[in-house]
Amino acid sequence: MFAPPRSLILGSTSRYRRELLARLQIPFDTAAPEVDETPLPGELPRALAQRLALAKAWAVAARHPQALVIGSDQVADLNGAALGKPGTHERAAAQLARMSGQRVVFQTAIAAVCQATGYVGQDMAAVEVRFRTLAADEIERYLRTEQPYDCAGSAKSEGLGIALTEAIVSDDPTALIGLPLIRTARLLRAAGVLLP
Repeated sequence: MFAPPRSLILGSTSRYRRELLARLQIPFDTAAPEVDETPLPGELPRALAQRLALAKAWAVAARHPQALVIGSDQVADLNGAALGKPGTHERAAAQLARMSGQRVVFQTAIAAVCQATGYVGQDMAAVEVRFRTLAADEIERYLRTEQPYDCAGSAKSEGLGIALTEAIVSDDPTALIGLPLIRTARLLRAAGVLLP
């Protein structure tokens, strides 16, 4: 067991992750990790998510060595191909068309590091999402309504995107939104953070 860190920082600018971490009712700050998210040649989606989560945590920890820093990353895995945030309507439509009728595994990695104590913890949550067969007009209506261009895989399960799915299988339901809270709480307790 480590001594409690002086502060907690979420190494992310994602409002989804910020809202999720706030559920644990512990004080924290946020900081932009400023990490290059380009996949390495041949890097599989799971390995990409793990590498980026740890890189984000270390990038912020380098600037705040006394703090416990949480980094997280999510990559949608469609038959071994990584699907990231689409950024545009056209790319989102193409992603959803590819995922239509398919099984997609959302790989959500979490890392926590504290330079001062030497603590490093990592975990991974895989969420299987089975998408319905989607017609082009359904995809268009969904994208115009929700505009999920900042979400890996172009769908928000916590919103209207749930209507695009047939099933979601996970042992950590918040992982699909972007931060697996069951695993996050486990890492925080291991780092000395007091949680209920």
